[in-house]
Amino acid sequence: MTDRKQIVVRALKSAQGADTEVYAFFVPGGDILDIADISRIGRDEGKLKGFQRGKIPSHVKSIVDYLDSGPVLFPNAIILALSSEVQFKFSRGTRPDGMLEVADSGTLTIPIRPEGKKAAWIVDGQQRSLALSQSKNQSIPVPVIAFVSPELATQREQFILVNQAKGLPAGLINELLPEVSATLPRHLAVRKLPSELVNLLNKDPRSPFAGLVRRESNRDGDGVITDTALIEAIKGNLRPPFGALSQYRRDQDDGSDTDAMYEALVLYWSAVRNAFPEAWGRPPTESRLMHSAGIRAMGALMDAVMLRADASADAEKEVRASIARLAPHCAWAAGSWSGLDLKWNEIQATPQDINRLRDYLIGLDRELARVGR
Repeated sequence: MTDRKQIVVRALKSAQGADTEVYAFFVPGGDILDIADISRIGRDEGKLKGFQRGKIPSHVKSIVDYLDSGPVLFPNAIILALSSEVQFKFSRGTRPDGMLEVADSGTLTIPIRPEGKKAAWIVDGQQRSLALSQSKNQSIPVPVIAFVSPELATQREQFILVNQAKGLPAGLINELLPEVSATLPRHLAVRKLPSELVNLLNKDPRSPFAGLVRRESNRDGDGVITDTALIEAIKGNLRPPFGALSQYRRDQDDGSDTDAMYEALVLYWSAVRNAFPEAWGRPPTESRLMHSAGIRAMGALMDAVMLRADASADAEKEVRASIARLAPHCAWAAGSWSGLDLKWNEIQATPQDINRLRDYLIGLDRELARVGR
């Protein structure tokens, strides 16, 4: 930690969005972590905090090796969010004729504070910033683009949008999406509502999935089901016209009946848990019901079961009966699938196996429902 109380740099100031201040400047690479915190993703009493994934040592080391290899070019900009405490002073000077009036020049002052209390947060460039702090080449000038926003929601939005093409872990994006209110690209927007429902399923004590979903913020916890598998299953349930949850969906998620969706999920998956107690809550290596293939296939089965249940006099009774009829024909944790010619642990999370298991379960459910046994 440096003894300086602030850094002052030459900067360009512009504005984007709803008059959000945006700055462009250079700082020595070794100073990035003096002015900016890394906001790690985690949970505090159930509430999501931060947004950054953990350090990737191999990635950091490869950048350090490059920086220490001699005179190098390092033009990749770090993106920061700044608190409103930063101060900008305009510099006077002549403006040439025809100059584009898109930014003003001046000096930007950023306070230097202890970790956890800094006036800036890294939105993009965490691994690069860590590498710059460990490099022998501490003085290399690094470009920085920074916007003023102390709001965590805005920082998360920018983190997702900036990194969407960079191959971030799906689980990290999935967990952050429910916290984002900005308009998202379509491929991210379709994951937001399912991820919000997964959050509810994981934290509600009456949910069959309570504490069983592994999310980025609790990777070392007791979760045995990947959130991606459950999110994909729910995405299928939301597809019109036959998705079990599509009847509660509106064009805009704000108008959707998420309470009804959640109750339908609890009803169906509680029946699944009760029908297969020996396979529920175990690691996927011990139970293919908790495996991505099992979650995806049983999620697809939900559409047919709930459609029939909605037309019955007692929906809960019909769901329980449907799953109970299937139970003797399933081999989630032992034995073999007679209709698939596979041992229980030979089912893998491949599209081929998921589709085969899905089609088998749906066809068997249809046949058993027809003969009433």
